[in-house]
This record gives sequence, structure tokens and C-alpha cells, in this order.
Amino acid sequence: MKKIILMALACLPAFVFAQDGKYTVEGTIGTYNAPAKIYLQYRFNGKVITDSTLLKDGKFQFSGAIGSGPVKGNIRFNKSGTGMMASNDYKQIFLEKGTITLTADTLLQSAKVTGTKANEDDARYGLAFKPIDDAYAALEAKNKAATPEQQQSEAFKAENNKAEKAIAAQDAAINKKFIQDNPDSYISLIALEGYAYSADYPDIAALFNGLTPAVQQTDAGKKFAERLPKLKTIALGGIAPEFAEADTSGKIINLSSFRGKYVLVDFWASWCGPCRGENPNVVKAYNRYKGQNFTIIGVSLDQPNAKDKWLAAIHKDGLTWTQVSDLKFWNSKTAVLYGIQGIPQNFLLDPNGKIIAKNLRGDDLEDKLEELLGKI
Repeated sequence: MKKIILMALACLPAFVFAQDGKYTVEGTIGTYNAPAKIYLQYRFNGKVITDSTLLKDGKFQFSGAIGSGPVKGNIRFNKSGTGMMASNDYKQIFLEKGTITLTADTLLQSAKVTGTKANEDDARYGLAFKPIDDAYAALEAKNKAATPEQQQSEAFKAENNKAEKAIAAQDAAINKKFIQDNPDSYISLIALEGYAYSADYPDIAALFNGLTPAVQQTDAGKKFAERLPKLKTIALGGIAPEFAEADTSGKIINLSSFRGKYVLVDFWASWCGPCRGENPNVVKAYNRYKGQNFTIIGVSLDQPNAKDKWLAAIHKDGLTWTQVSDLKFWNSKTAVLYGIQGIPQNFLLDPNGKIIAKNLRGDDLEDKLEELLGKI
């Protein structure tokens, strides 16, 4: 239920501890036989690789070479053998040198994965996050059980926001502790990607620098190191990087043209469910403070040839402030400039263009504006 969409976790490059990257995946799920199939899919050298095998007495095996590892992959089970996407029973694994073993009774998603370091570290990471998953599940159940009237009440929204903030703080603390306790683990790089969404540069850099040289020198580590200078430019207290983008009518808008006002730079997209869910909070804050030296510039990560969807979302959600986009999805030049790896994400700037707050969600934006501009 974590209400952000992260790009980087799905496409971290291969790790380079192993030289040959020869892997074997072997497993057992019940006593299934043909036509039941197991499917393996992963990305390697910019290509999506898909393999499949029939089950025999519940057993299956894959083998191959990935050059280096780990590489994130998905194993999917379809007892009818009708295709990979015809089943929702899947398990994430990490392909790396050695033998990876999966053991399950009837559901692959509950399989135990053992045999290699990244997979065993990932299992420990998952256990550490169980309280977070349980807390989000309980909060979601509470929201679903509430009546529409309760859900619309200010007291209910405030309580919900407080609960989400508490869970998010616990989430960050667990990520940080895992990284500190496991400086030699590939999974710590994944944890750092998640942690970096809400943390500031000094903390992120310190955690990265605490990883072992072997981890830092992997492809994934080098990729993250390349992001650090960008994260430094968007640290609290720094001047927000200048950008120029076309608005909905094609007019080029410069960030610097908003100097003299408090400005929220809000990264979102029409396809992003969490962003659309957050938009009512942004609209509420804007309508309250738009006459008090405050405005917003929305930067959309909408996809190529999807301007109609972008415009429709702006209209439907009532986003009456300035909106810009180059319609380049995750390759948005402004998103790349700001090191954006997850949305929604925002930056509050003071009248001089200095970044004074980040990722103000729920009532946090209104609370911060009230602190700065007074109660209205």
C-alpha cells in the first residue's frame, strides 16, 4: 500500500560479484505434472528473457548464464500451462552464481528461497518489513470498512494521515537499519533506493559510503553513485535546479519566472494512481493559499503520444495551476535533472528558489504553508 511508484527498483543493473554468472534454479511445488508450467522472466543486457518448463512430479529446473549477478527475476506458476500472464502466482528471485532452491506446497508466492546470498538476504529483508506490510494492510482494511461519510470527514482524514506518516517513518527506519547492518549486500542497494525517496542527501550519501567497496563498484553501485551529484543539487537548503518545459499550450515555462513566490514543484503523471490519489490534497492546499504568494508548477511524467490523457487528468482532478511536460515518461529531462525515481514527489521552494521542504503529503503541505504564510 506504499503510495508511491518507484522506477529504479524494477531495473537495477546486474551486480558483479560473480565472474561467470552461471545459475541454476531448482524447485518443487506440490506434485504437479504437465500441463502445469513454471515460467522464468528477467531482464539482461537490455532485453527481457523468458523461459518455461513443464513440471514433473512437482519438480522443475532452469539454468543459464547472466555474465554477472544478481539480476532480479520473476518465477511464475500456471497449473494449466496457458501462459506466463494467465496466473497471479509468482515469486521474485535474484539470479546469481550458484544453485537457487525454491520449495512450495501449493502456492509459489509462499515458496521458501534458499541457496544464494542475495536471495537469503532478500528473505531477511522481507521478514524485517512484515510489520510494515501488516500495518498498511490493517490501515487499508480500516479505510474499506469506513462509510463514505466517515471517509470524507476531516477527523478521519487527519487520523489516516497520522497513521500513514507513522508507518512511513517506521519504513524508513527499517530500511536504514538494514543498510547499516548489511553493508556487503546487494539488497542494501535496493533498500537504499527506497530510502532515498524520502531522505535528504547527507543521509543518503553517508549510507552509500558505508557500503563495502565491492558493493559500490558493482554496476548497480556505480549507477547509484552517478545519481549522488544530482541528489546533492536537490538537498534541503540548496537552490532548486533551473528548468524550462512546455506547458499545455506549448509555451515554454521557466522555473525562475516564479521567483518571489513560494512554489511547489510537483512531479506526477496521469497514469500514476498514488499521484491521482494525492491530487485532492494538493488542490485543497492550492485553493487555500493561492492568493498568499504561493503557487504550484506541476511536472508530468506522462508518456509519449499521451498528451490527451495528461490533459484529461488535469481537467478531471481540477489542477488549475501551471502544468508542464515533455511527455518522455521516466526520461523526462526535468525528472532526470532532479534525480526522480518515484512519484508523486514534490519540492517546496521559498521566494528565492531555495528548497525548504520535500515530499509534503496529505495535510503536511497545508501545515507547512500555514507555518510559512499564516492561518487562513
